[in-house]
Amino acid sequence: MEPAEQRIQIAVQKSGRLTDHSIDLLERCGLKVTKSKDQLFCFGENMPIDLLLVRDDDIPGLVSDDVCDLGIVGLNVVEEKRLAREADGKPARFKQVFELDFGHCRLSIAAPDGTAYDGLQSLNNTRIATSYVGILNNFLETNGLDAEAVYF
Repeated sequence: MEPAEQRIQIAVQKSGRLTDHSIDLLERCGLKVTKSKDQLFCFGENMPIDLLLVRDDDIPGLVSDDVCDLGIVGLNVVEEKRLAREADGKPARFKQVFELDFGHCRLSIAAPDGTAYDGLQSLNNTRIATSYVGILNNFLETNGLDAEAVYF
């Protein structure tokens, strides 16, 4: 009996800014895939590589838990999940291994029109709504600011 073929599992965002770029990159590398009926799994026809199409927030966890070997996801998601795991006393067990040349983003702090802003100190004693609480708290601490990050 022959041993089962070892296949590489890559987690890719199922919909969003990175989806088409990620699949295009893998196809330009020569990978030919067939999508499953549910559109959540792509079987590599010519290479032992399969794609799992999942939510971007799930990708670091899938890699950390050894469900997938690799993942393509934004660095903002990687950093937020790393900080969250560290806050829970768990090792991240994932890291950035290569920066791709697509999907660039910038995290910014916005305020209502007419709000006075005289530099970072203007953020002291404010509440800032974000979906990146870990990244924002890290920014506030690094800059010696006393503000509250509120998850939304």
